[in-house]
Amino acid sequence: MKIKYLALGACLSIAFGIAGCKSNSEQGKSSATAAIDIVASGNPEVAELTGAPKVPAPVGNRGAKKLIVNLVTTEMEGIIADSIPYTFWTFNHTVPGSFIRLRVGDEVTLNLKNEASSVLPHNIDLHAVTGPGGGAAATSSAPGKETSFSFKAINPGLYVYHCAAPPVPMHIGNGMYGLILVEPEGGLPKVDREYYIMQGDFYTKASAIKKGLLEFDNEKAVAEKPDYVLFNGKKGALLGNNMIEAKVGETVRLFVGNGGPNLTSSFHVIGEIFDNVYLEGGSTISHNIQTTVVPAGGAAIVEFKCEVPGEYVLVDHALSRAFNKGAIGKLKVTGEANPKVFNAKTLSNH
Repeated sequence: MKIKYLALGACLSIAFGIAGCKSNSEQGKSSATAAIDIVASGNPEVAELTGAPKVPAPVGNRGAKKLIVNLVTTEMEGIIADSIPYTFWTFNHTVPGSFIRLRVGDEVTLNLKNEASSVLPHNIDLHAVTGPGGGAAATSSAPGKETSFSFKAINPGLYVYHCAAPPVPMHIGNGMYGLILVEPEGGLPKVDREYYIMQGDFYTKASAIKKGLLEFDNEKAVAEKPDYVLFNGKKGALLGNNMIEAKVGETVRLFVGNGGPNLTSSFHVIGEIFDNVYLEGGSTISHNIQTTVVPAGGAAIVEFKCEVPGEYVLVDHALSRAFNKGAIGKLKVTGEANPKVFNAKTLSNH
């Protein structure tokens, strides 16, 4: 009799599970269909774009708009660590590229210009775009040329974009990636501070063209042995005067991406617990998380409240990357101490 009831229970569980999966699938499909039918109003506006760690203003309760996103691809020399120069490939002159912020239902025209000084063609694949190649084929731009395509934002979430011109790992490995956020209708819940952080792994060798300059090393990339693993494209980009900041009592939201091209990130803030994590940048929210996995080509949104002042260290918790290869930053929290939460006492020697 017990076996009979167990079998019945298993069957019911499977049935409910299938029904639940079907319900979630239908809900997602219905949501995307509804977004497609949203009419964007007004004349086209140029979208606000920002460089990391800054993000554009939240969308709030605004309706769907027609937006223009302007990006330029460059091949330029910058500092990768200390005073060491490296030839970066970028969107809008920065690594990571500009943060793009939309809402569901927005109709976007994306213009991509490849600077005439570039050696290679470039394009853009936005993971937020539903359509062939995420826009890559439509935006293939030779040096000095400009391309354009339009898309509808139909799925809320935090998405990666990157160059997908061949060889793809080389373009991404040189820094051609960024984040695009599609907020749900009504926007994300309000927080006090928002920041943009994106990890990338860099594979370097000495340039044959210029003494002291580093450039991409394909052999190291294929072997997945990076010399640097960095937040925001530079060692120390979030340290010293570049630390991100908050105050005691404030809520912080971090938009965390991983350009790769190869390594998975184990993102962690030492001394904080994430109250909310939007898993893989999507709609599922988990709570009380210590470390969240951010895959190459993926993202996550993490939120927490600052309870105690101090300097909080941001790391990839594959810690050799943090302490030996550069995947480390800091959040500086100022304000009154809270001994109910944390009370450091000096221990006497015995």
